[in-house]
Amino acid sequence: MQRIRLRYTKRGRLRFTSHRDFQRAFERALRRAEVPMAYSAGFTPHPKVSYANAAPTGTGSEAEYLEIALAAPRDPELLRALLDESLPDGLDIVDAVEAHTSGLADRLTASEWELRLAGVDPAQAAQAVTAFNDAGTVEVQRMTKNGVRTFDARPAVVQLETQSETADRPTDQPCAILRLVVRHVTPAVRPDDVLSGLRAVADLTPPVPAAVTRLAQGLLDEETGTVTDPLAPDREAAEALSKAEPTATATASA
Repeated sequence: MQRIRLRYTKRGRLRFTSHRDFQRAFERALRRAEVPMAYSAGFTPHPKVSYANAAPTGTGSEAEYLEIALAAPRDPELLRALLDESLPDGLDIVDAVEAHTSGLADRLTASEWELRLAGVDPAQAAQAVTAFNDAGTVEVQRMTKNGVRTFDARPAVVQLETQSETADRPTDQPCAILRLVVRHVTPAVRPDDVLSGLRAVADLTPPVPAAVTRLAQGLLDEETGTVTDPLAPDREAAEALSKAEPTATATASA
């Protein structure tokens, strides 16, 4: 059984699809692309698909991950192209590698986010970011199925900083852009929790909902505060295997 790990995106209007919506769309794409899926045992077999740490509904993402198990081997890049053609624009399969290591979910320990705050002056946002970073604790509240939960959002935030505007837009419309790196902890600290924290410590309240996009997801490099590619170990293992194969063939021939 071959395992393939895929990175996919949620762009544009497709950011508003729920995780369950994506699951349905992806399983239809598997059928359209005639992927030889491996299935679970039992009375109601299901294709073996493992989803890892999906982004909340309403947020965009450039770094969502899943793993599929195949009953017959396929070239990862060809499989990626076939699945990408079978999904709607905005749900794009952008990377595929054969799994040569274990624990993909264990390598998703942090996320990097971009928060675009339309109508917020960048200088005001910078002051709020400074107040957040200087705070020892930032208590926020979130509604859960068991009622309102209060927790400290500050320890999970590795980096929070303002970014310069690069895209063309009307100059009379201010827009602050924040870069956020956050650890995956329990309870999970999401971008909207950080926005609640900015409101709590600096009374920063964007006039319209923030446009939030996950830029990366993977292992956290503690020294640099960056998020590394979780598929890199599989690429390195595949490269090592490809280099070892000629040597093994030559040895067998001798």
